[in-house]
Amino acid sequence: MKKLMIFAASVFVTGQLLAQVSDEDLTQYVDPMIGTQEMGHVFPGACVPFGMVQLSPDTDTIPYAVNGEYTGTVYRYCAGYQYNDRTIVGFSHTHFSGTGHSDLGDFLVMPTVGKVQLNPGTAGNPGSGYRSRFSHSSEKAEPGYYTVQLDDYGIKAEMTTTTHVGFHQYTFPESKDAHIILDMNHSIYNYDGKVLWSYIRVENDTLVTGYRITSGWARTNYLYFAMVFSKPIQNYGGKNFEDLVYKGGWKKFDQEHNFPEMAGKNLKAHFDFETQAGEKIKIKFALSAVSTEGALKNLEAEAPLFDFEQVRQDAKKRWQTELSKIKIEAVPEKKITFYTSMYHTCINPVVYMDVDGQYRGIDYNIHKADGFVNYTIFSLWDTYRALHPLFTLIQPERTSDIINSMLAHYDQSVHHILPIWSHFGNENWCMIGYHAVPVIADAWMNGIRGFDPNRALKACISSATYKKYGNLGDYMKLGYVPYEKNATGSSMTLEYAYDDWTISQLATAIGKNDVAAEFEKRAQNWKNLFNEKTGFVGAKDSEGKWKTPFDALHTANEGFIEGNSWNYSFYVPQDIRGLIERMGGNKRFCERIDSLFQMYFPDKYFAETEDITREGLIGCYVHGNEPSHHVAYLYDWAGQPWKTQERIHQIVNTMYLNKPDGLCGNDDCGQMSAWYIFSSLGFYPVAPASGQYIIGSPSVDEAVLDLSKGKKLVVKAVDLSEKNIYIRSVSLNGQPWNKTYFTHKDIENGGELIFKMGNKPNKKWAVKDDSKPFSMTR
Repeated sequence: MKKLMIFAASVFVTGQLLAQVSDEDLTQYVDPMIGTQEMGHVFPGACVPFGMVQLSPDTDTIPYAVNGEYTGTVYRYCAGYQYNDRTIVGFSHTHFSGTGHSDLGDFLVMPTVGKVQLNPGTAGNPGSGYRSRFSHSSEKAEPGYYTVQLDDYGIKAEMTTTTHVGFHQYTFPESKDAHIILDMNHSIYNYDGKVLWSYIRVENDTLVTGYRITSGWARTNYLYFAMVFSKPIQNYGGKNFEDLVYKGGWKKFDQEHNFPEMAGKNLKAHFDFETQAGEKIKIKFALSAVSTEGALKNLEAEAPLFDFEQVRQDAKKRWQTELSKIKIEAVPEKKITFYTSMYHTCINPVVYMDVDGQYRGIDYNIHKADGFVNYTIFSLWDTYRALHPLFTLIQPERTSDIINSMLAHYDQSVHHILPIWSHFGNENWCMIGYHAVPVIADAWMNGIRGFDPNRALKACISSATYKKYGNLGDYMKLGYVPYEKNATGSSMTLEYAYDDWTISQLATAIGKNDVAAEFEKRAQNWKNLFNEKTGFVGAKDSEGKWKTPFDALHTANEGFIEGNSWNYSFYVPQDIRGLIERMGGNKRFCERIDSLFQMYFPDKYFAETEDITREGLIGCYVHGNEPSHHVAYLYDWAGQPWKTQERIHQIVNTMYLNKPDGLCGNDDCGQMSAWYIFSSLGFYPVAPASGQYIIGSPSVDEAVLDLSKGKKLVVKAVDLSEKNIYIRSVSLNGQPWNKTYFTHKDIENGGELIFKMGNKPNKKWAVKDDSKPFSMTR
C-alpha cells in the first residue's frame, strides 16, 4: 500500500495550476490492491485497458462444489485472488473484476524448481504441490505490471501484458531442475468436468500451442494459445489425469515424456530448464478465441520481441492515456481512490477479437468485425447505471463499438435478443432485465452515432418481447410478473418498466411514435405493484392478490433480487414524480428516504444474501449492491437537494477507502467505481436515456473531463473542504444555474461548471418545481 503524505487541508487549485500538472504520472495514484475481501477481490495482476489478457495470481483452488454441494467459500474467489491468503498456485490469463459469480482463470502458469509436481497442493501444505508461499512485502501491483517473490522457490515473478499477450518474466536461482508448469485443468469456479477438452502441441523447442474448451458460466468457451519461451526447452512432459477406459491407438506411445502432443480433460504439463543464478526465463503467452493461428498473429503484432521493459512501459502509457481522460486536483488520498476507480472502469469490457478482426460469435461461428472493435464481458444489470453512461461521456468512440458488439450479438443470437450478461462468446443469462436497451438508448440520446438506430430499435423491441425470457409473457399479459411464477418478479417488473421507458425514448428520438406510445404505456407497469395500503412495492400473484404476510425489510422470498422492498420501492427512475405522489408527497417522500438511511437493519434480513454485508450498509440503504445507487439523489425531485449533498458525501467518505477491503461491495465490472467517479465530480445519471445528469455535491477541488475532439468540461468546487459540502450556488458556462440537473446537450461542446461551496445548506437553491429533473409524471 502507498505511504501517503498528510495534508492539513484541501487546497483549491485554479485551472491554471491544474494545467501545470496535466502531464503528471496518474498511474502512481492507482492501487490495484484496493477491493473487497469477503466478496470477491478485484484482481491485482497486469492488464492493459480493456485488454483480453488479464494476467493475475490465483491464490487457491477452491472448487465450486464438493460432492455435488456448493461450497459457499468459492464466492470469495470470484477474481481468483484473496488478499488474506498466503500461497499462490500460479498465474492465469483471464479474470473478472469484482463480479458476484465467476468463470475463466484460463491457462495457469507456475514456475518451480526441484522435483516436478503436477498438482497444486493445499494451502495448509504447500509443499505437497507446485504452489508457493508469498508475502505482501515482496508484492507490487501497478497498472500494467505485477510482481511477487515465490518464497518456496526463490523465484521473482513479474508480468505485464498487451491486449492479447501475457508477458511473464521469472528470475530463477541456480538450478538443474527448473520448470514451468502449465495447468490446463485449473479454472476459477472449477468443478469436475468443467474442462470439456484440452490440447497441447509442442511445435519446436521454444513454441507451444494449444487450446481448451470449458463449460462453466460461459457454457461453451473456446480459447486458444501460443506460448513462446525465451530459452529452448531441455525436456518436457505431461499427464492426463483422467481415468480412461479407452485409449485407442495412442496407447502405443509414451505420451508423458517428450511426446509433442498431449490431450485430455485433465491435462497438466511441465517444461524443464537448467538455470544460472539470476537468470531470467521469459514467456510470451498469446490468446485467441478463434485459432492458434490467430494467437500467433496476435503475438507477432503486439509483442514481436522479448523486451519485457518495453512492453511494460507501453502498458503504462496506455493506462496514462485512459486515466488522463479525467484530470482532477485533490489531496493525494482522494487521488488514489479516484484514479483507482478510473482504473477499475477500464478493465471491462474486453476486446474480443484478433488483430485481424476475427472473433467467435455467440453462434460459435467465426465472424469478422467490420468497422468496429468487438467487445465482450457485459455485466449489464450493474453497468447500465453508471459505467456505460461514463463511457458515453468520455469514451464516445468506444461506446459506439460496444453497441455494435451488442448488435452483433443480437444478429447471431438464436433468440434474437441483445446480451443480458455475456462473456467470451456466450450468454450466461445472469440477473434480470434487458439492460442492453438503456445503454443503447442513452448513447443515442446523448449524441453517440456510428450505429443504425432503426436496427438498434428493432433489437430492443425483440429483447423486450421475447416471451421465453424472464417471464416476459406474464409481464406482457398482466403488466407485472407474479411472485408464484418467479420469486423475484417484483424486481423484474420494476426493471422491465424502466427499460421499456428507454425504448420509448429511443423510438421518439427517431420518429417511431407508435412504438414510443406502446412502450411508454409499459413503462407505467411499476404502478401495478405499488401497494397503496403499505406504501411499498409489493408482490402479487397471477390473480392480482397481494402476497401476505409481507416484510418490506426481508431480502429473500418477497419478490426481489439482491435487495428488499425498502430499497427497491425507490426504483422508478423514469417516474420519480409519480412515485413521490404515490408515497404521499414531497415531505413524506423525504422522510421515507431519511428513514432508509437512519434505521437499524438487523442481520437476519440479509443473512441469506452472500453479497451484502454490514460494511455496505448505511441504515437499510445498501450501497454494496446496485439497485440503490440512485437513491441518495432522489431528494432533488422532492425539494430538499441539500440532503442529497449530505448523503453523497457520507457515501463517498465511508464506502470507498484506500485499503485492501476498501470497497463496500463487489465492483461488478466497474459499476461501483463509476458511481464514485460521477459522484466525486458532483453529478450522476439517475435515469440513463433521459439526457440529464442530476446534481449531487462534488468532492474534488477541480476536474477537467476530456470529451474527445478537443472538447473539455471543467468542474470547479470553490471553497470545498471537509465541512464545506453544501452547494451555495452553481453556474454553468458563466450563467447562474438554479436547477438540480443539467443536460448532456448543455455540456456536449464542453464548458465550465462551477460550484460554490459552504458549510450550511442553501435551502433556497433549486427547490422550485421548474428546477427539478425529468419525470414521466409532470
